[in-house]
Amino acid sequence: MPWDRLPALPTFEKARRREIYRKLASAVARDDDSDDLLSLEEVRNRLRIFDQRYVGIEPIRVDEIVGTVDRRPEFAKGFLPRDFETRERWRRVEQAFPMSDFPPIVVYRVDEACFVVDGHHRVGIAKQRGVEFIDAEVTELQSRQPLGPDIDLPELIHREQQRIFMEESGLDRARPTADIQFSRPLGYVELLDLVKVYGFHLVMDSREVLPREEIAARWYDEVYVRELEEMKREGLLDAFPEATDADLFLWVHQRRQQFFPEHGGMTLQEAARRLKGE
Repeated sequence: MPWDRLPALPTFEKARRREIYRKLASAVARDDDSDDLLSLEEVRNRLRIFDQRYVGIEPIRVDEIVGTVDRRPEFAKGFLPRDFETRERWRRVEQAFPMSDFPPIVVYRVDEACFVVDGHHRVGIAKQRGVEFIDAEVTELQSRQPLGPDIDLPELIHREQQRIFMEESGLDRARPTADIQFSRPLGYVELLDLVKVYGFHLVMDSREVLPREEIAARWYDEVYVRELEEMKREGLLDAFPEATDADLFLWVHQRRQQFFPEHGGMTLQEAARRLKGE
């Protein structure tokens, strides 16, 4: 038998050690993030999945399998076994498929993230063996916020705040292709307040009620895009390459507000020069 077709060595103990080391590292780092597998139900609730399509059986990347459809307390992140209660089932599956020629698992796929319906043990074993692809019966779910294979709960919360901002501001309807990305979820909350203040003044000046979509479109075109173009001309985007465009937009606005009482108002150019000097 060729060396690359030899049966894989037992993986349960290897997986348990990884889970123990992960817990220890988390405790040392005082990391309070949940170690649960990401739940599809949580994704549904936070991102408002709106459509689905049956795809059929096809190979999928094992590293794109990130969670489960239902809560599986016996598995932690990475499909690592939490305790020894699942060892017997794990070993039976492992012995039945020594060449990793598993029957198809069943998954839901949201963009590049897959959630297991059936086949948790097969996925756990495949991950420990370093298997690159596994056959799966796939149903695709559609979401307005794309997910990648590195999605976790903090990132999911981040995407949820982005969705809320787009919906409540009206940008999801007025400028659906607008790509506003913050490095922290709170940025979306603060920016939504700015859009609402802009809308209030717009309504007061026009003395008529304006649709939310019109307010959002005018804010995006006349304020957000225009000021980002000005920041680019001032070299601010190049001066802070680690920040997103939205980070800098909010940062400049906050600095202009901060120095308003002192200067009686501050132009964007003045704020840009001050920021580059900080």
